[in-house]
Amino acid sequence: MEIKRIKANQRMSQAVVYGGLLTTAGQVAKQTAGGAVSEQAQEILSEIDQLLTDAGTDKTKLLTAQIWLSDINDFSEFNEVWDAWVAPGSSPTRACVESKLVVPALKVEIAVTAAVE
Repeated sequence: MEIKRIKANQRMSQAVVYGGLLTTAGQVAKQTAGGAVSEQAQEILSEIDQLLTDAGTDKTKLLTAQIWLSDINDFSEFNEVWDAWVAPGSSPTRACVESKLVVPALKVEIAVTAAVE
């Protein structure tokens, strides 16, 4: 079975497809780092959309999501963006926790797993 690596470099791949599944690395904001959690979330979810497309799938095939917020007080603001993005009837399982992120300007990190047909 072939392993497909998407946006790979020496250190890591942004996504890997194997055995009918796509897994992504934790995605963080690049353009909106330091901005509001809603801005960062929108940027990250747009990047996840692109990774899903590159793998030949889409957000209707999401299985699970892991979300790290640097401040749990941003939970409601994040959820507004998340709820608007998730495809109706296709919400994945989800874990959302508060965690110190590697760069202080980052407020959210998201990794997903999706089915690839």
